[in-house]
Amino acid sequence: MLSLIVVALVTVAAGFVVWANDKRHAKYGIAVPAGVSLTVGMLSWIVFMAAGLGYQPGLTWIPWVLPMVLGAAASAAAVLYLGKTRTSRDTARLTAILRY
Repeated sequence: MLSLIVVALVTVAAGFVVWANDKRHAKYGIAVPAGVSLTVGMLSWIVFMAAGLGYQPGLTWIPWVLPMVLGAAASAAAVLYLGKTRTSRDTARLTAILRY
């Protein structure tokens, strides 16, 4: 159970770090990258533990390290996608409003 708590704290922190390093972080909330990172980290931890990769010699690192890496990667992917799409959609909407 300790590994779940560590994974949760590290993935949330990674989500906040990803948010802080994004230039377009004003386009979406601070909780979006942290929530995506936490969700992916928790789900992957559950899958790895259910698959029996938890406490076996040589495989103990999988439920500890891999969920953190997957959570941070998912957070970065979500930020890249949201930053681009939200910026273009906001610009298109503002242009349409100003034309009227």
